[in-house]
Amino acid sequence: MTSSSRSLVTTLFPVALLLVAMASIQSGASLAKSMFPIVGAQGTTTLRLLFASLIMLILLRPWRAKLTVQSLRTVIVYGMALGGMNFLFYMSVRTVPLGIAVALEFTGPLAVAIYASRRAIDFLWIALAVIGLLLLIPTGASSAGIDLVGAGYALGAGVCWALYILFGQKAGADHGVQTAALGVVIAALFVAPIGIVHAGAALLTPALIPIAIGVAVLSTALPYTLEMVAMTRMPARTFGTLMSIEPAIAAMSGFIFLQEFLSLAQWAAIACIILASVGATLTMDSPATPAVAAD
Repeated sequence: MTSSSRSLVTTLFPVALLLVAMASIQSGASLAKSMFPIVGAQGTTTLRLLFASLIMLILLRPWRAKLTVQSLRTVIVYGMALGGMNFLFYMSVRTVPLGIAVALEFTGPLAVAIYASRRAIDFLWIALAVIGLLLLIPTGASSAGIDLVGAGYALGAGVCWALYILFGQKAGADHGVQTAALGVVIAALFVAPIGIVHAGAALLTPALIPIAIGVAVLSTALPYTLEMVAMTRMPARTFGTLMSIEPAIAAMSGFIFLQEFLSLAQWAAIACIILASVGATLTMDSPATPAVAAD
Protein backbone atom coordinates (compact mmCIF):
# COMPACT_ATOMS: atom_id res chain seq x y z
CA MET A 1 0.00 0.00 0.00
CA THR A 2 1.38 3.40 -1.02
CA SER A 3 1.69 6.29 1.42
CA SER A 4 -1.18 8.12 -0.31
CA SER A 5 -3.40 5.05 0.01
CA ARG A 6 -2.55 4.69 3.69
CA SER A 7 -3.30 8.38 4.17
CA LEU A 8 -6.70 7.96 2.50
CA VAL A 9 -7.53 4.95 4.66
CA THR A 10 -6.44 6.86 7.78
CA THR A 11 -8.75 9.72 6.82
CA LEU A 12 -11.80 7.67 5.81
CA PHE A 13 -11.68 5.02 8.57
CA PRO A 14 -12.98 7.26 11.42
CA VAL A 15 -15.55 8.76 9.04
CA ALA A 16 -16.92 5.29 8.28
CA LEU A 17 -17.08 4.49 11.98
CA LEU A 18 -19.11 7.66 12.61
CA LEU A 19 -21.57 6.85 9.83
CA VAL A 20 -22.20 3.37 11.23
CA ALA A 21 -22.52 4.77 14.76
CA MET A 22 -25.06 7.42 13.75
CA ALA A 23 -27.19 5.00 11.72
CA SER A 24 -27.19 2.59 14.66
CA ILE A 25 -28.11 5.16 17.29
CA GLN A 26 -31.04 6.58 15.31
CA SER A 27 -32.42 3.12 14.56
CA GLY A 28 -32.19 2.40 18.27
CA ALA A 29 -34.02 5.64 19.11
CA SER A 30 -36.93 4.60 16.91
CA LEU A 31 -37.06 1.20 18.63
CA ALA A 32 -36.84 2.81 22.08
CA LYS A 33 -40.05 4.78 21.56
CA SER A 34 -41.98 1.51 21.65
CA MET A 35 -41.01 1.21 25.33
CA PHE A 36 -42.33 4.64 26.34
CA PRO A 37 -45.94 3.54 27.02
CA ILE A 38 -44.74 0.99 29.59
CA VAL A 39 -41.81 2.61 31.44
CA GLY A 40 -41.68 6.13 30.03
CA ALA A 41 -38.65 7.93 28.66
CA GLN A 42 -37.04 7.79 32.12
CA GLY A 43 -37.33 4.01 32.43
CA THR A 44 -36.30 3.48 28.82
CA THR A 45 -33.11 5.46 29.39
CA THR A 46 -32.38 3.46 32.52
CA LEU A 47 -32.86 0.06 30.86
CA ARG A 48 -30.85 1.13 27.82
CA LEU A 49 -27.88 2.25 29.90
CA LEU A 50 -28.01 -0.66 32.36
CA PHE A 51 -27.98 -3.31 29.65
CA ALA A 52 -25.39 -1.38 27.64
CA SER A 53 -23.11 -1.13 30.67
CA LEU A 54 -23.34 -4.88 31.26
CA ILE A 55 -22.51 -5.60 27.61
CA MET A 56 -19.56 -3.24 27.59
CA LEU A 57 -18.25 -4.47 30.94
CA ILE A 58 -18.14 -8.01 29.55
CA LEU A 59 -16.60 -7.07 26.21
CA LEU A 60 -14.14 -4.32 27.18
CA ARG A 61 -13.28 -5.10 30.83
CA PRO A 62 -12.71 -1.44 31.71
CA TRP A 63 -11.48 -2.21 35.23
CA ARG A 64 -8.10 -2.86 33.62
CA ALA A 65 -7.69 0.84 32.87
CA LYS A 66 -5.27 2.55 35.26
CA LEU A 67 -6.90 5.83 36.21
CA THR A 68 -5.24 8.79 37.85
CA VAL A 69 -7.24 11.31 39.89
CA GLN A 70 -7.30 13.68 36.92
CA SER A 71 -8.33 11.05 34.37
CA LEU A 72 -11.00 9.72 36.74
CA ARG A 73 -12.48 13.21 36.97
CA THR A 74 -12.54 13.47 33.19
CA VAL A 75 -14.23 10.06 32.82
CA ILE A 76 -16.84 10.97 35.45
CA VAL A 77 -17.76 14.19 33.63
CA TYR A 78 -17.83 12.25 30.36
CA GLY A 79 -20.15 9.62 31.86
CA MET A 80 -22.49 12.19 33.41
CA ALA A 81 -22.65 14.07 30.11
CA LEU A 82 -23.46 10.79 28.35
CA GLY A 83 -26.23 10.01 30.84
CA GLY A 84 -27.67 13.51 30.64
CA MET A 85 -27.60 13.45 26.84
CA ASN A 86 -29.50 10.14 26.71
CA PHE A 87 -32.05 11.13 29.34
CA LEU A 88 -32.83 14.60 27.96
CA PHE A 89 -33.02 13.33 24.38
CA TYR A 90 -35.58 10.64 25.25
CA MET A 91 -37.55 13.19 27.27
CA SER A 92 -37.59 15.36 24.13
CA VAL A 93 -38.73 12.73 21.61
CA ARG A 94 -41.83 12.02 23.70
CA THR A 95 -43.37 15.16 22.17
CA VAL A 96 -40.98 16.32 19.39
CA PRO A 97 -40.42 14.45 16.07
CA LEU A 98 -37.14 12.56 15.94
CA GLY A 99 -35.53 14.61 13.16
CA ILE A 100 -36.38 17.94 14.78
CA ALA A 101 -35.21 16.77 18.21
CA VAL A 102 -31.83 15.74 16.81
CA ALA A 103 -31.59 19.03 14.87
CA LEU A 104 -32.09 21.00 18.08
CA GLU A 105 -29.72 18.70 19.97
CA PHE A 106 -27.08 19.32 17.34
CA THR A 107 -26.56 22.88 18.60
CA GLY A 108 -24.08 21.33 21.04
CA PRO A 109 -21.63 19.70 18.59
CA LEU A 110 -22.12 22.60 16.18
CA ALA A 111 -20.92 24.97 18.91
CA VAL A 112 -17.87 22.73 19.38
CA ALA A 113 -17.17 22.89 15.66
CA ILE A 114 -17.43 26.69 15.59
CA TYR A 115 -15.26 27.10 18.69
CA ALA A 116 -12.58 24.74 17.40
CA SER A 117 -12.42 26.08 13.82
CA ARG A 118 -9.25 27.78 12.69
CA ARG A 119 -9.51 27.89 8.87
CA ALA A 120 -11.89 29.90 6.71
CA ILE A 121 -13.03 26.82 4.77
CA ASP A 122 -14.38 25.25 7.97
CA PHE A 123 -16.89 28.06 8.32
CA LEU A 124 -18.30 27.26 4.88
CA TRP A 125 -19.18 23.74 6.00
CA ILE A 126 -20.55 25.03 9.29
CA ALA A 127 -22.67 27.59 7.39
CA LEU A 128 -24.12 24.80 5.23
CA ALA A 129 -24.89 22.77 8.35
CA VAL A 130 -26.64 25.77 9.91
CA ILE A 131 -28.76 26.25 6.78
CA GLY A 132 -29.71 22.60 6.98
CA LEU A 133 -30.69 22.94 10.63
CA LEU A 134 -32.82 26.00 9.91
CA LEU A 135 -34.65 24.13 7.18
CA LEU A 136 -35.23 21.15 9.48
CA ILE A 137 -36.75 23.31 12.21
CA PRO A 138 -40.28 24.43 11.28
CA THR A 139 -40.95 28.16 11.42
CA GLY A 140 -44.00 30.37 11.14
CA ALA A 141 -47.38 28.73 11.47
CA SER A 142 -45.93 25.21 11.57
CA SER A 143 -43.80 26.02 14.61
CA ALA A 144 -46.93 26.12 16.78
CA GLY A 145 -46.91 22.33 16.73
CA ILE A 146 -43.53 22.07 18.46
CA ASP A 147 -43.74 21.40 22.17
CA LEU A 148 -41.58 24.03 23.87
CA VAL A 149 -40.76 21.82 26.85
CA GLY A 150 -39.68 19.04 24.51
CA ALA A 151 -37.59 21.50 22.52
CA GLY A 152 -35.97 22.65 25.75
CA TYR A 153 -35.06 19.06 26.62
CA ALA A 154 -33.46 18.69 23.16
CA LEU A 155 -31.39 21.86 23.64
CA GLY A 156 -30.30 20.58 27.05
CA ALA A 157 -29.25 17.33 25.40
CA GLY A 158 -27.18 19.46 23.02
CA VAL A 159 -25.25 20.97 25.94
CA CYS A 160 -24.54 17.46 27.23
CA TRP A 161 -23.50 16.39 23.72
CA ALA A 162 -20.91 19.18 23.58
CA LEU A 163 -19.49 18.07 26.94
CA TYR A 164 -19.51 14.47 25.72
CA ILE A 165 -17.36 15.42 22.71
CA LEU A 166 -14.89 17.56 24.64
CA PHE A 167 -14.37 15.30 27.63
CA GLY A 168 -14.73 12.11 25.57
CA GLN A 169 -11.79 13.07 23.39
CA LYS A 170 -9.57 13.70 26.39
CA ALA A 171 -10.69 10.57 28.23
CA GLY A 172 -10.43 8.44 25.09
CA ALA A 173 -6.91 9.65 24.41
CA ASP A 174 -5.90 8.26 27.81
CA HIS A 175 -7.69 4.90 27.80
CA GLY A 176 -9.23 4.32 24.36
CA VAL A 177 -12.44 2.29 24.02
CA GLN A 178 -12.30 1.30 27.69
CA THR A 179 -13.35 4.88 28.40
CA ALA A 180 -16.61 4.27 26.55
CA ALA A 181 -17.40 1.36 28.88
CA LEU A 182 -16.52 3.36 31.98
CA GLY A 183 -18.60 6.27 30.72
CA VAL A 184 -21.68 4.11 30.14
CA VAL A 185 -21.40 2.57 33.62
CA ILE A 186 -21.23 6.04 35.17
CA ALA A 187 -24.13 7.19 32.97
CA ALA A 188 -26.23 4.23 34.14
CA LEU A 189 -25.52 4.98 37.80
CA PHE A 190 -26.37 8.63 37.18
CA VAL A 191 -29.72 8.00 35.46
CA ALA A 192 -30.92 4.77 37.16
CA PRO A 193 -32.40 6.45 40.28
CA ILE A 194 -34.60 8.64 38.06
CA GLY A 195 -35.87 5.67 36.06
CA ILE A 196 -36.48 3.54 39.17
CA VAL A 197 -38.49 6.27 40.87
CA HIS A 198 -40.57 6.90 37.74
CA ALA A 199 -41.21 3.36 36.45
CA GLY A 200 -40.75 1.18 39.53
CA ALA A 201 -41.57 -2.51 39.08
CA ALA A 202 -42.51 -1.95 35.42
CA LEU A 203 -38.78 -2.00 34.68
CA LEU A 204 -38.89 -5.75 35.38
CA THR A 205 -41.52 -6.48 32.69
CA PRO A 206 -40.18 -9.61 30.89
CA ALA A 207 -41.40 -8.53 27.45
CA LEU A 208 -39.22 -5.41 27.64
CA ILE A 209 -35.93 -7.27 28.11
CA PRO A 210 -35.32 -8.24 24.43
CA ILE A 211 -36.28 -4.74 23.28
CA ALA A 212 -34.09 -3.13 25.93
CA ILE A 213 -31.12 -5.27 24.92
CA GLY A 214 -31.66 -4.32 21.28
CA VAL A 215 -31.83 -0.64 22.17
CA ALA A 216 -28.75 -0.98 24.37
CA VAL A 217 -26.74 -2.47 21.52
CA LEU A 218 -28.00 -0.17 18.76
CA SER A 219 -28.10 3.07 20.74
CA THR A 220 -25.25 2.76 23.22
CA ALA A 221 -22.83 -0.19 23.17
CA LEU A 222 -22.09 -0.18 19.44
CA PRO A 223 -22.23 3.54 18.53
CA TYR A 224 -20.42 4.92 21.57
CA THR A 225 -17.60 2.43 21.18
CA LEU A 226 -17.26 3.39 17.51
CA GLU A 227 -17.46 7.09 18.32
CA MET A 228 -14.77 6.75 20.97
CA VAL A 229 -12.45 5.20 18.39
CA ALA A 230 -13.34 7.84 15.79
CA MET A 231 -13.10 10.92 18.00
CA THR A 232 -9.53 10.12 19.00
CA ARG A 233 -8.51 9.98 15.34
CA MET A 234 -9.71 13.38 14.10
CA PRO A 235 -9.68 17.03 15.21
CA ALA A 236 -12.55 18.33 17.36
CA ARG A 237 -13.69 20.70 14.61
CA THR A 238 -13.93 17.85 12.09
CA PHE A 239 -15.72 15.52 14.50
CA GLY A 240 -18.21 18.24 15.38
CA THR A 241 -18.89 19.16 11.75
CA LEU A 242 -19.21 15.55 10.59
CA MET A 243 -21.84 14.97 13.27
CA SER A 244 -24.01 17.37 11.26
CA ILE A 245 -25.26 14.36 9.34
CA GLU A 246 -27.05 13.15 12.49
CA PRO A 247 -30.29 15.15 11.91
CA ALA A 248 -30.49 13.80 8.37
CA ILE A 249 -30.13 10.20 9.56
CA ALA A 250 -32.67 10.86 12.31
CA ALA A 251 -35.16 12.29 9.82
CA MET A 252 -34.77 9.26 7.56
CA SER A 253 -35.05 6.89 10.52
CA GLY A 254 -38.22 8.68 11.65
CA PHE A 255 -39.63 8.30 8.14
CA ILE A 256 -38.78 4.59 7.87
CA PHE A 257 -39.69 3.42 11.38
CA LEU A 258 -42.10 6.05 12.72
CA GLN A 259 -43.82 7.25 9.52
CA GLU A 260 -42.67 10.84 10.08
CA PHE A 261 -42.97 12.23 6.56
CA LEU A 262 -40.52 14.84 5.30
CA SER A 263 -41.31 18.11 3.54
CA LEU A 264 -39.36 19.44 0.56
CA ALA A 265 -37.63 21.90 2.90
CA GLN A 266 -36.49 19.02 5.11
CA TRP A 267 -35.11 17.11 2.11
CA ALA A 268 -33.21 20.28 1.15
CA ALA A 269 -31.89 20.38 4.70
CA ILE A 270 -30.62 16.81 4.37
CA ALA A 271 -28.76 17.80 1.17
CA CYS A 272 -27.13 20.79 2.90
CA ILE A 273 -26.08 18.72 5.89
CA ILE A 274 -24.64 15.90 3.81
CA LEU A 275 -22.75 18.42 1.66
CA ALA A 276 -21.30 20.00 4.80
CA SER A 277 -20.18 16.60 6.05
CA VAL A 278 -18.61 15.63 2.73
CA GLY A 279 -16.83 19.00 2.52
CA ALA A 280 -15.45 18.61 6.03
CA THR A 281 -14.21 15.13 5.16
CA LEU A 282 -12.47 16.25 1.97
CA THR A 283 -10.70 19.14 3.72
CA MET A 284 -9.71 17.14 6.80
CA ASP A 285 -6.10 17.40 7.89
CA SER A 286 -4.14 14.28 6.94
CA PRO A 287 -3.07 12.61 9.04
CA ALA A 288 -5.68 13.84 11.48
CA THR A 289 -4.41 14.97 14.83
CA PRO A 290 -6.90 14.50 17.65
CA ALA A 291 -7.73 17.66 19.54
CA VAL A 292 -7.40 17.54 23.31
CA ALA A 293 -10.03 19.34 25.33
CA ALA A 294 -8.81 21.98 27.74
CA ASP A 295 -9.26 21.52 31.48
